[in-house]
Amino acid sequence: MLPSEPRLSLLDRSRTRDGEADADALRGTLARARDAERLGYDRFWVAEHHGVPGVAGAAPAVLLAALAGATSALRLGSAGVMLPHHQPLVVAEQFATLTAFAPGRIDLGLGRSPGFTPPVRRALRETERDFAADLAELRAFLTGSAEITAHPRPVGDVPMHVLATGSGLQVAAALGLPVIVGGPILGVAGDPGPGLAALAGYRREFRPSEQQPEPRISVSLDVLVADTAEEAADLMLPEAWAMARSRTQGAFPPLEPVAAVRAASRTPRQQQYLEQTAAAAVAGTAAQVESRLAELLDRAGAAELVASSSTFDRDALAASDAALAAVFSPR
Repeated sequence: MLPSEPRLSLLDRSRTRDGEADADALRGTLARARDAERLGYDRFWVAEHHGVPGVAGAAPAVLLAALAGATSALRLGSAGVMLPHHQPLVVAEQFATLTAFAPGRIDLGLGRSPGFTPPVRRALRETERDFAADLAELRAFLTGSAEITAHPRPVGDVPMHVLATGSGLQVAAALGLPVIVGGPILGVAGDPGPGLAALAGYRREFRPSEQQPEPRISVSLDVLVADTAEEAADLMLPEAWAMARSRTQGAFPPLEPVAAVRAASRTPRQQQYLEQTAAAAVAGTAAQVESRLAELLDRAGAAELVASSSTFDRDALAASDAALAAVFSPR
């Protein structure tokens, strides 16, 4: 059984599909957000990637504005804005503007991942930045305590979240901010690895803030649900193959159909990466997924699941989203 009242969210990176225009991926994100609201999801996250052929989600604030106009109650957030690419004042202004159109529904998730390749990092003018200082400055702009007053002023609060690994957990604890952590930090069944110790350190070192009086952990996982375990494993193949290619060829490609992935020739190293990615996902029948999620969320002490699922077949993805919502519906 799932832990009591976990929140359920989707993370959609606007994954592109082989043979489709990038704009189709963005329209797919919009349709998925509408479905998420209808299905009772708590939150819908979008991401920031630059110069990646397989991802059309490059401008979270712009995409969130479109999603705000297409939904009425669903919380919307970035998971996340990569703060080294932006000035804190500009991020504060963008997200305060969003609150004018969706008051009380906007969340600001923040990370510090670099650009995907050296040319992308050069195009972004990346420099060494103090992530903790940038987070503190951004919070000051949003709360009105900075040296200058950012406009527009937010309509209500803009909760900040940190996409955290390693030292990011320490930064979030020091600033009293909630964290979103990736599934790999939890390790595998029977072997949690060092991740649980890092989460324990976050809880131990957490300093309460006005936004967050106590530690809060969300876990991001690839989750796919189908009628059979075999069908769910097939749904995971397109994303797993894209990850394998990115790690061996240096390019993260659009999603391909399951049949094309099965027919593709692959090196032993690519096969290893494909299997590793698939193993880290939670894929299966509704009962299997519920059991596995109960274990993982309890292990992390997580308050929210952020399902970062993707697959080539949009109809199959929609059916998986509906099945996952049904797993959580007894909350």
